[in-house]
Amino acid sequence: MTAPAKVNLALHITGQREDGYHLMDSLVAFTDAGDRIDVEAAETDEIVVSGPFAAHVPIGGGNLIARARDLLRGSFGAGAPVRLHLEKNLPVASGVGGGSSDAATALRLLCTHWGIPANPATLSALGLRLGADLPMCLAARPLMARGIGDAIEELPRFPPLPLVLVNPGIPLATADVFSALEKRDNAPLPALEALEALDDIAGAAAWLNMARNDLEPAARSLVPQVGEVLEALADAGALTARMSGSGATCFGIFPSLFMARRAEKTLGEAHPDWFILATETQAAEA
Repeated sequence: MTAPAKVNLALHITGQREDGYHLMDSLVAFTDAGDRIDVEAAETDEIVVSGPFAAHVPIGGGNLIARARDLLRGSFGAGAPVRLHLEKNLPVASGVGGGSSDAATALRLLCTHWGIPANPATLSALGLRLGADLPMCLAARPLMARGIGDAIEELPRFPPLPLVLVNPGIPLATADVFSALEKRDNAPLPALEALEALDDIAGAAAWLNMARNDLEPAARSLVPQVGEVLEALADAGALTARMSGSGATCFGIFPSLFMARRAEKTLGEAHPDWFILATETQAAEA
């Protein structure tokens, strides 16, 4: 099963709670491409990791898939040993929710494998114990996330967006980006109703050009190459280019998947050391 990349199309930081968690408004979409997770019965629990970014995945207590497995088993008191295979296709610590999406996908897979009848609300509450963005990764469709990322409104409709994901090959820790923030009380995104008229790619890109990612300036101060990536995406013809999440992955929205793939080729030839992937976000239809 694919664990899709999570793309923060817009991300406004609106405050900070006393416990340190930041409040946000974020328009989120999920791509067709991502990591891949499979599960099968085994004699003992095992995590197997392959793929181009396997070397950067922690094994043991720091692995979110293992924590998801153990949390689900402990919560429902069931679950024979399993072998979980993660094909790690997305960069680690890159702002596209790879670890959280992997954990969310593992939870769904294990519920099916173990026959656990967990409803979405129960699974979301369980996922929140693993991370603030687990609930949105469990939903895995176009949505507006507020609060610390746990208050979710799914969009009734939203077009599929052809885009190119680009990472300059530099990990960027979320905590470091938040520490570098200069302003934490920015204006929120418009209400959900304001998005209902966005039925096509051009309209969505135009609306997004009026929004922002409040983490981008802090990330650029830590990794200046983020600016180079955004400039390269704009030069390649992106309708809008922005950093996703806490970075350093950026995305460019293109008029068509054909043009996104052409940009992927052009960017790859110019920057062979960058991670570059043309894909499309999943649509929401009423």
